Amino acid sequence: MNQHAKVDIRHSTCPHDCPSACALDIEVIDGRSIGRVRGSKQQTYTAGVVCAKVARYAERIHHPDRLLYPMRRTGPKGSGQFARISWDEALDEIAARFDQAEHEFGAQSVWPYYYAGTMGLVMRDGINRLANVKKYSRFYSTICANVARIGFAIGTGKIAGVDPREMAVSDLVVIWGTNPVNTQVNVMTHAMRARKERGARIAAIDVYNNDTMKQADIKILLKPGTDGAFACGVMHVLFREGYADRAYMDRYTDCPDELEAHLATRTPEWASAISGVPVEEIEAFARLVGQTKRAFFRLGYGFTRSRNGAAQMHAALCIPAVTGAWQHEGGGAFFNNFAIWRFDESIIEGHDALDRTTRWLDQSQIGRILTGDAEALKGGPPVKAMLIQNTNPMTVAPEQALVRQGFAREDLFMVVHEQFMTETAAMADIVLPATMFMEHDDLYYGGGHQHISVGAKLIDPPGECRSNHEVLQGLGRRLNAVHPGFEMSPRELIDATLKKSGHGDIASLEADLWRDIQPDFRTSHYLDGFAHADKKFHFKADWANPPFGNPGLGPWAQMPALPDHWTIIEEADEAHPFRLATSPSRSFLNTSFNETPSSIAREGKPSVMMHPDDAGKLGLADGDTVTLGNVRGETNLTVKLFDGLRRGVLIAESIQPNKAHLGGRGINMLTGAEAVAPVGGAAFHDNKVWVKKATSAA
Repeated sequence: MNQHAKVDIRHSTCPHDCPSACALDIEVIDGRSIGRVRGSKQQTYTAGVVCAKVARYAERIHHPDRLLYPMRRTGPKGSGQFARISWDEALDEIAARFDQAEHEFGAQSVWPYYYAGTMGLVMRDGINRLANVKKYSRFYSTICANVARIGFAIGTGKIAGVDPREMAVSDLVVIWGTNPVNTQVNVMTHAMRARKERGARIAAIDVYNNDTMKQADIKILLKPGTDGAFACGVMHVLFREGYADRAYMDRYTDCPDELEAHLATRTPEWASAISGVPVEEIEAFARLVGQTKRAFFRLGYGFTRSRNGAAQMHAALCIPAVTGAWQHEGGGAFFNNFAIWRFDESIIEGHDALDRTTRWLDQSQIGRILTGDAEALKGGPPVKAMLIQNTNPMTVAPEQALVRQGFAREDLFMVVHEQFMTETAAMADIVLPATMFMEHDDLYYGGGHQHISVGAKLIDPPGECRSNHEVLQGLGRRLNAVHPGFEMSPRELIDATLKKSGHGDIASLEADLWRDIQPDFRTSHYLDGFAHADKKFHFKADWANPPFGNPGLGPWAQMPALPDHWTIIEEADEAHPFRLATSPSRSFLNTSFNETPSSIAREGKPSVMMHPDDAGKLGLADGDTVTLGNVRGETNLTVKLFDGLRRGVLIAESIQPNKAHLGGRGINMLTGAEAVAPVGGAAFHDNKVWVKKATSAA
């Protein structure tokens, strides 16, 4: 009884959909369970800091409600009535139903669907190998990153920027359109270091006084979808008052004179009328940026989740090109380091089997696809069978009314491979239990930093949980999907991918723990030219020829070539007087951690922040239940009076389960799935809504 458990400290990388991809030191207890999880001090970006929800990961991995064995539905869809079956029974039935759909409607009637529940390359992307080998409908991921990526790359030529650790040697850190206290805590680690060691100032630009803005020295509070106008007003002042670095622009940018002429009418008064930011704040911020050579622009995803999101990212990115901040250590811009990884995923994804004539289907438009929209289906057959991994579309996808209708189809065979009985899993015909990241091997990269790593299996999974790769192997054998990737173990796939990518082998990467592959200073700061063919930063965006993605989506021909406020956003009107943004919470990550007791306790009931003056006008008090609605649907939330936003703006933090809302309809009842120009995406923070006090029957 007096024996102590053996505790080993093992290392891994957080796999969740967060740019921080934190390096982790994990207590492994007697080789069977985990204890505390800490951010590793051995990796210079994580620097010993990790978010609270991952620090409590033992709550999640050892949760009593984890799925433990395969199940078949026995009651109506969504009833939660399932019976335990064996893995062989489950995989045999799945293969038979996929083959039946292919025989009756063609291979493209099967649609493997996934996203970023894990960011590990083997477990996330292996599903594409099954789709490519079998010629199933391909998957076009649009729900998160496309809009931000294209807005950045259209200026620089690629998705890479200044070493994010340089925030610590900056004199002004501008955190724009992201709330890193909630979503990527390590940004704050380096920004706060700059404040402590250099007296740097932190500026936050966002649509509400969130937890990041509360820690900032300069707070810019604007209306959703108006960042482009604010950026133009700032650049107008930079040119007008002599802060524009003309020598830098002449050497490194495409059309500075044309930009200056264009901005002549984009005055602070013009920008203020659109954004709600007072003229004096626009001018003061512009002067601070102009006077601070080491100004680091940390640009986020949030302000791009709008119908004009790509144009907004590009407009903000133009500011450090006007001032020449890119020349200086601690200056320039960073959004994501996607371009530096250069992972060759050809074996993981089965690129040799790819047939580009096979249709791709837009992830965000799953509701339209499953309800038979011919345009969304690309004129092809209906989707009759699906395998879903790493995502929860019954809660996170836009146009939830259509999503619900589609998932309720009795003729749709649905397989969900999950860790918990999510609302998507509850709609499945077959549910399969999935491993968590400490229970399998995988390969990771940090979108918000510069490290790659192997995350090794640390403990055995509970019950009969199997990894994504094991499920794909089992289906591959039964579906006669022949490819070397199905015959390899995860470690063999990692090793082969590293070698094909020029990153050595798995043993050398494991020895490094977390390998730093940040390009050198000149490359990161584009001092030898930007990544476009002409080596220039492009103030003039060529939206018709984006550097990646499926072009020509959405109203791309209407996009402004030069930085501007693009009026495509869903403006408030008489019938819908409020603009709603659905921002991320601190204790949930999309719908991950929705089942963790400490996260549930911190977030409380689904709520909406409303300005007290707006609430008073509607006769609403703090704690009242209200209905928000628009042409797409309705949802019910609790009012939180909050004066840290502009009048007419509403903020609903977090994606709570639908069942947590009175009436069972979640926040994505209100969000649209129209393709965002120019390469597709979802405008989660761009919604017009009406508000009324909820009735007791809601």
